[in-house]
Amino acid sequence: MSLKAQLEAIIYAAETPITFDQITQLVKETVIAAGATDEADLKSRIRSSLEELVAEYGNPDHGIEIRQVAGGYRMSTKPEQHEVVRAFAKSLKPPIRLSLPALETLAVIAYKQPVTVPEINDIRGVDSGGVIGTLLDRKLITTAGRKQVIGRPILYKTTKEFLMRFGLKDVNELPSMEEFEKLVAESFQSELVPAEADSSPVAETATPAEHESTLANEAPPQEIEPLSSASAESDRVEQSSTATER
Repeated sequence: MSLKAQLEAIIYAAETPITFDQITQLVKETVIAAGATDEADLKSRIRSSLEELVAEYGNPDHGIEIRQVAGGYRMSTKPEQHEVVRAFAKSLKPPIRLSLPALETLAVIAYKQPVTVPEINDIRGVDSGGVIGTLLDRKLITTAGRKQVIGRPILYKTTKEFLMRFGLKDVNELPSMEEFEKLVAESFQSELVPAEADSSPVAETATPAEHESTLANEAPPQEIEPLSSASAESDRVEQSSTATER
């Protein structure tokens, strides 16, 4: 792999300015494999590639530049592009916030769709009717007809909005249940939701508007973390919109 490509990827992915020493440790093996003879040669090659990369991004055809900030390297939008980026950032939808019960219910629907509320209840062990309205209101799920059994309960499935929010191409890109459970556990290990939000059942025939009355006791919300690193792009745009201050 090209050293310059590795440097570009590292600087792009870094949340804070990454130092030359940090970069050196990350690409050391690549440079040695390319024929670096000693420590001085190693650092010289890395610095040379960095300078070339900075120069390339300095071209007027690029809207992004690589700057040295606080002792490290960081990508940011060029000053002349700040207004259009700021306008774009303002147009983005705010992050969706869900309680742990709502997130658990959404996970069941995502993996078992199409699925009915009784089936969701059996999996979770608690009544999930209350949070179905939350998910419908946020357009993360939608109805998918009725199951052809006694009572003909409503079926639910995820939406295109769900895929967009989680940065997924399709539901086939969902991680395994074990991986998802680990992600949820890590997200809530420091701040657990104290009570179930979905203790009040909602009639199967209720509309999203009728569900709203069940949301009053919903647990404190948590912000969804995308399951795919691709969805972190919106955060980068927001960061880049303040690059003038940096």
